[in-house]
Amino acid sequence: MLNNPRPSNITRRTFLGVGGAAAVASPMRAFAAASQASNSSAVKVEKGVVYGKGGSMDLHCDIYRPPPGTEKHMALIHLYGGGFRGGSIADLPDKVTPVTALGYVSIAAQYRLTGVAKFPAMLHDVKTAIRWARANATALGIDPKRVAVVGYSAGGFLALAAAGTMNRPEFEGEGGNPKVGSELAACVAFYPRTEISLEANGAAHILLPPGSDAAAHRAASPTTYVSPAFPPTILYHGLADMNIPPESSYHFLQLLREAKVPSELHTFDGVPHEFDTHPEFAQATAELTDFFLDRHVLHPRTYPPFGPGGGRGRGSTAIG
Repeated sequence: MLNNPRPSNITRRTFLGVGGAAAVASPMRAFAAASQASNSSAVKVEKGVVYGKGGSMDLHCDIYRPPPGTEKHMALIHLYGGGFRGGSIADLPDKVTPVTALGYVSIAAQYRLTGVAKFPAMLHDVKTAIRWARANATALGIDPKRVAVVGYSAGGFLALAAAGTMNRPEFEGEGGNPKVGSELAACVAFYPRTEISLEANGAAHILLPPGSDAAAHRAASPTTYVSPAFPPTILYHGLADMNIPPESSYHFLQLLREAKVPSELHTFDGVPHEFDTHPEFAQATAELTDFFLDRHVLHPRTYPPFGPGGGRGRGSTAIG
């Protein structure tokens, strides 16, 4: 009952050139799409579960369970976008379902918006969701050490903030399960805002209380908290994004690399903000996320060194 308040085998055949693959690419893609559609239809959703408190209000989540037989016993907590003043868990099904169909338990979690409370209230809510998932691991069918966050736009900001402030008392809040930690196994951020600053007229960003100074903005920004303790992180950004420029993710990736955090950034040509509302991109990013989590969380592994020109280094183990 929920409490409220093998690595893949890689062979040379995988790397066949276009000439060898072209004849079968279309049928294979069609087969994969049909298979994925079947899996997606088998995803089950439990809506409106109370996972904690945000101040005096109940916080709700929708739980997406993967098709029987696909379970990877890992939870992904999804955080919607909306500029911190809008958005809800009702916006997430088309983004959440493809990755759930690959074997993950997905939890679309509500958090307070700026019309209700200012930062760090919404980060407190995210931490409450993380602790709730870990406290209810048995009922959810997950390993409590395998909980990750997935955020979109403003939700991406909160996902990165949660990843950088694991178990920091000032960001934990009092929403429930206080004796459970807010550790994360990984972080996934789609077109995230990565820092906030004073407005051009000197006013505070909408996320913060009026009168907040530059130091308060730095203290709220995920960029402030990048360190070697940051969990493995994958970022996605459209190169035609006019809402949050892709340079936001470039900069964050550089900080992660400097801290030697396992990290990736995938950019997509010609697509704007929220490009993953298109099913093709939702599916593609789900598969990339699955591969990243498999390599860094589910079946951690390293690879042999490569020699000059991409060949295998001396003494490395041949694959295939």
